[in-house]
Amino acid sequence: MQAHWRRIAKYKYLYLLLLPGFAWYLVYKYLPMYGVIIAFKDFNFGKGIWDSPWVGWKHFDFLFGYPDFYRIVKNTILINVYELLFSFPAPIILALLLNELKNLAFKRSIQTIVYFPHFLSWVVFGGIVIQLLSPNDGLVNQLRELFGWGSVHYMTQSDYFRPIIIGSLILKETGWLAIIYLAALSAIDPEQYEAATIDGATRMQKLVHVTLPGIRNTIVILLILKIGNMMDYGFEQIYVMYNPTVYDVGDVLSTYIYRVGLQDAQFSLTTAIGLFQSVIGFFLIWGANRLAQRFSDNSIW
Repeated sequence: MQAHWRRIAKYKYLYLLLLPGFAWYLVYKYLPMYGVIIAFKDFNFGKGIWDSPWVGWKHFDFLFGYPDFYRIVKNTILINVYELLFSFPAPIILALLLNELKNLAFKRSIQTIVYFPHFLSWVVFGGIVIQLLSPNDGLVNQLRELFGWGSVHYMTQSDYFRPIIIGSLILKETGWLAIIYLAALSAIDPEQYEAATIDGATRMQKLVHVTLPGIRNTIVILLILKIGNMMDYGFEQIYVMYNPTVYDVGDVLSTYIYRVGLQDAQFSLTTAIGLFQSVIGFFLIWGANRLAQRFSDNSIW
């Protein structure tokens, strides 16, 4: 115990740097957990959380018997699967491409361009995407009409909505997420590349046998975290870009919680949905971590 406290005293300033993070999680993640009991009550503002009547599993029974709930869960999972297949590899590929550039001025220019969309809110970026795809004066439909193909109402057709969501996410966030992989790439020992060159390795062989193994730990950790969030999807992006005509493919748990919880004031029901998300998310991240432990030497815990 004394050794433990001596270690804390020795690195006290480093531990102080952890305090803002701990405070954030305490205030926004742990203290609100008290409100989970709303899922088992008929919450009433006048009576407060504790004095509202207990109803047991009533809200969960309603959820699991509500046909649209399964459609919403399906939409949430499918969009996350598409993101995992197409959006997750994009920053890895971009980081690998940027890492191969030798002209520093050109490399920094490209980095600045691809980073910039991240700093735009989804309200702004989503508005740009909607305007580009507008059937009246959108650039995409103007090009289609130029070639005689006719305009398409992209934002009101279910077949196009999910690809638009994933495509816009890739455009907006790929550059920013690539920073993590570029940092991991910078930590690879240059002597490994020199040894590979001496052995006669080609660029592709260096990529496969040196570069990718060097960032494997980062990829595995971020993949586990992504799988753990499979029951959630960014509210702001969907809310800005969807409309009632594409609810059948675009309505996800976060937007449904907003409509039912805030607009219809069914707080107990939406708390039940949130608890359902958390429980499934826990098992997903636990399962992904176990698989990572089994097939590699990297995991979160």
